[in-house]
Amino acid sequence: MARFRTRLALLGSAAALAAGALIPAQFAGAQPAAAAEEYQWVALGDSYIAGVIRAAGNTFEVPRDGCERTDRSYPQVIDRDLGGLFELTNVSCGAATIDNVTDTPQHPIGRHMPPISEDPDYPFPAVPPQSEAVGPDTDVITVGAGGNTLGFADLLMKCPQLGGESGGVGTPCKDAVSADIPARLKKVRQDYDRMLSVLHERAPHAKILAVGYPTIVPRDTSNCSFGDLTQFGTITQGDLAWLRDDVLEPLNKAITDSTGTQEAASFVDLYDSSQNHSVCDDAKWVEGFVTLPDQLSFVHPNALGHRNAADHVEEAMLNAIS
Repeated sequence: MARFRTRLALLGSAAALAAGALIPAQFAGAQPAAAAEEYQWVALGDSYIAGVIRAAGNTFEVPRDGCERTDRSYPQVIDRDLGGLFELTNVSCGAATIDNVTDTPQHPIGRHMPPISEDPDYPFPAVPPQSEAVGPDTDVITVGAGGNTLGFADLLMKCPQLGGESGGVGTPCKDAVSADIPARLKKVRQDYDRMLSVLHERAPHAKILAVGYPTIVPRDTSNCSFGDLTQFGTITQGDLAWLRDDVLEPLNKAITDSTGTQEAASFVDLYDSSQNHSVCDDAKWVEGFVTLPDQLSFVHPNALGHRNAADHVEEAMLNAIS
């Protein structure tokens, strides 16, 4: 009920703004036609923004570019919620690194993850750095990135292998790769700092909303069943606790700390609101490796997770233009 009231309040605010009942400061004294102009919003980031999995909707790009943006991902949800107030340019892309947002072209992979899945349209042409969609007229930027720079997908491939070899005992993944994690987190922080600087330079008047990652691993890892592909497969409970405490939570902290260095940027937290909706919870907002009956999801938010993200990002966007 609280979320329902919040949604009504946000939509009421949006309607009032669109109708001119609340005139933003930069439109004060403008003609009515100017007050009706849409704010320019650019959505940047990786697969947690783009959607990519079928549990987050259908791919709507025609022809496909391999980025796998889906129609129930949170940028598209917000675009429907606040249509008429913001004009969306969504260039988020599955598998994007922070550098792909900043200044490095990306070769999208679509659903091509051999030997698990083959994409008939692969290979795809390169897409330009996402920051090129940002310009002096941009009013709001939402960006979610860092997981691929950290190498989280690689961990999701390695940890089940090591967990299976251990028979589900101990922390084999932590033992094998934990020494590398501080350097990976340091790179995330450095790359994020540079990205925010580039975005601010390209859009000096824009508000940058850095969106964090949701809860993926539950506080009680005994809720996760070893060998269950709809959860984390053969990652051990010990390694799941390590991934939560020493990888995923520090990833969000690195993004938060970086955002705190930019006056034009603020952090949108999805972690707290998604507690009790992890991969191993019945009311999950993030899918496991597989979504039944036969969909590869590889630990990505479903439509419910994107709806939660939309609620929080919408509120931040409305605050940014108030």
